[in-house]
Amino acid sequence: MTLARITPVILCGGSGTRLWPLSRKSYPKQFVPLVGEETLFQASAKRLSGSTGRLSFTAPSILTASDFRFIVTEQLTAIGIDPGAILIEPEGRNTAPAILAAALHLSTSDPDAVMLVAPSDHVVPDTQAFHDAIEKGLAAVAAGKLVTFGITPTHAETAYGYLELSAEPDANGTAVDLKQFVEKPDADRAAEMLAEGTFLWNAGIFLFKAKDMIAAFKTHAPELMASVATAVAKAKTDLGFLRLDPEAWAEADDISIDYAVMERATNLAVVPFNGGWSDLGGWDAVWRELGPDADGVVTSGEATAIECENSLLRSDNSHLEVVGIGLKNIMAIAMKDAVLVADMSRAQDVKRAVTALKAKGANQATMFPKDHRPWGWFESLVIGGRFQVKRIYVHPGAALSLQSHFHRSEHWIVVEGTARVTVDDEVRIVSENQSVYVPLGTKHRLENPGKVPVVLIEVQTGSYVGEDDIIRFEDIYARGQGAKG
Repeated sequence: MTLARITPVILCGGSGTRLWPLSRKSYPKQFVPLVGEETLFQASAKRLSGSTGRLSFTAPSILTASDFRFIVTEQLTAIGIDPGAILIEPEGRNTAPAILAAALHLSTSDPDAVMLVAPSDHVVPDTQAFHDAIEKGLAAVAAGKLVTFGITPTHAETAYGYLELSAEPDANGTAVDLKQFVEKPDADRAAEMLAEGTFLWNAGIFLFKAKDMIAAFKTHAPELMASVATAVAKAKTDLGFLRLDPEAWAEADDISIDYAVMERATNLAVVPFNGGWSDLGGWDAVWRELGPDADGVVTSGEATAIECENSLLRSDNSHLEVVGIGLKNIMAIAMKDAVLVADMSRAQDVKRAVTALKAKGANQATMFPKDHRPWGWFESLVIGGRFQVKRIYVHPGAALSLQSHFHRSEHWIVVEGTARVTVDDEVRIVSENQSVYVPLGTKHRLENPGKVPVVLIEVQTGSYVGEDDIIRFEDIYARGQGAKG
């Protein structure tokens, strides 16, 4: 049996607003273990890897932002997947430029390459059923069609766009020609479409040959071709990442693939999929995915429900207990620095909380409590007028930059592992329960030469303890002056 080679393209951006406070702009939902031990991104990458049935997946291409590039590599390494290419978008421009960039990049080596484009933050519990659906789309792709996947609705959902099919799908899940895209409906229209049987949820997952998608852009969105093609042609390799040219990329329209191409193309086919799917587009979707008990209650982490109904209680802080008594239709999500309490019916309004917090200048609007860096992460434990206390986690083999500060001195106490510390010309090994002092203005570096993580407590004192107080002399991650970490 000949295997169909497919190159997965995983879209890994996101603004992190609909699942606030767990998902934020600095660390959106695909990197968080929302419904299992693996993150949504890891689950997506594993789902599109290896060989199964008629399918053979090549190394995935990832489209992501510069701030997420090391998170992407770290999470892929943790599950044993090597990416084929990681394309860095200088700024978010929506799905159309991202997909075109991936197609152009891949077509330089194989114009006939079959691409499966998928978001990184969807839940698809039945991997085999999804692979079967992909196989059913291959014949349409061979005929030069652009294939999209439609999810068989389970309820009258108003938060999704829909695909209207030219005919009712058969029991075998055979590809059906698309009649039209339908915008998010109101509740009455959603109920009507559910009853009609020819409408599917638009999953935003696509299957096509690279050359066919490029041809579709040339026909339906030629204005994007010049800017995106230039951004790909002038892309520069940086530590194994491919950075798209920022000037050319800035000229590309901010537009979705549906608006740019799919709603205008005539060679579209839809593969129905009824194997279970969710884009986790709100806390109500998380509640459904986690499986409510007989009372409709889901608890996660350090959470307790007493005589509650149809509610979601979640604590992502092991030191913070969430207790609900007599709650009905309530979602309560607690983190170290923020708590959300809302009626379950208002799940789509959570993004309004992010807008309100931005307006008042609250860091919680966009910044995650743990600040992830190429070498690991840190979190602030205490901040005062002239001091800050942090917990710092350094991966095995990782190193912070050789740096100095104008306004602060630092005191490091190692609590786990063994660190190699440079302070000016002195290099020393610092083990658990040992400490080192870094005077203001001295060149210093922290490294983890071992095979287990290094965890330390850092006490900063000085007139200013902001992350931008840094002069960088050497950095294995090639970050510029003033960059964090």
